[in-house]
Amino acid sequence: MTKHYRTAKSGTVHALDEISLSLGAGEFVSIVGPSGCGKSTLLMLISGLIPVSSGSIKVGAKPVNGPVDATGIVFQRDVLLDWRSVLSNVMLPVEIKGLDQKAHQRKAMELLHSVGLSGFEEKYPSELSGGMRQRVAICRALVQSPGLLLMDEPFGALDALTREQMNLDLQRMWLRDRNTVLFITHSIEEAIFLSDRVVVMSARPGKVTEVLEIELPRPRGAYTRSDRKFVEYIERVRRCFLAQGILSEA
Repeated sequence: MTKHYRTAKSGTVHALDEISLSLGAGEFVSIVGPSGCGKSTLLMLISGLIPVSSGSIKVGAKPVNGPVDATGIVFQRDVLLDWRSVLSNVMLPVEIKGLDQKAHQRKAMELLHSVGLSGFEEKYPSELSGGMRQRVAICRALVQSPGLLLMDEPFGALDALTREQMNLDLQRMWLRDRNTVLFITHSIEEAIFLSDRVVVMSARPGKVTEVLEIELPRPRGAYTRSDRKFVEYIERVRRCFLAQGILSEA
């Protein structure tokens, strides 16, 4: 699969080149690569929000020719609606799709409870911290029980401690529900901590240069990051970027 963009000033931009990638049901896969390599473009292609230039994408057995219904998306910005309460924000996809309100409100309440937001259902986004807002965004993506969850640097704007806690929260939710997750991040450590596999991409046009199987026991916790194998995985990804000239030795 490839993707080209046409721009007014620079003509054609070759964003992705000959990408071949598959995700198993219930698998957690992360993508790391330099800025501008097409990570977010790949996510948008899989979600059906933009079309491929050549090749094809399937979710399940169905070709992607437009927005994929059974997919949840979480962006770097939470994009909550400021005039809606926390619960109302989580319920937004249910309203848009005309799904059963009563059943999904129970699910929304359960999700909010699972991320420590019980009692905040009637609060508004302006009353929440950045980490709390992103928890709401994740609940919104999960309320319709999507088979595929696409996450585009969802913790990139958070401080280090909040980000580490969000990693733990996301892992716990994934272990419970076993959604298939495609997670985009600039953090090598975050990718290794969360994932079954880590996909390493090149600079633009983005290509898959290596796929690492992460064989660390779950659930992973604070001490996982100091495990010898965890450090070895980090070094393997860094060597990939050094070999491509994306990183340079001091």
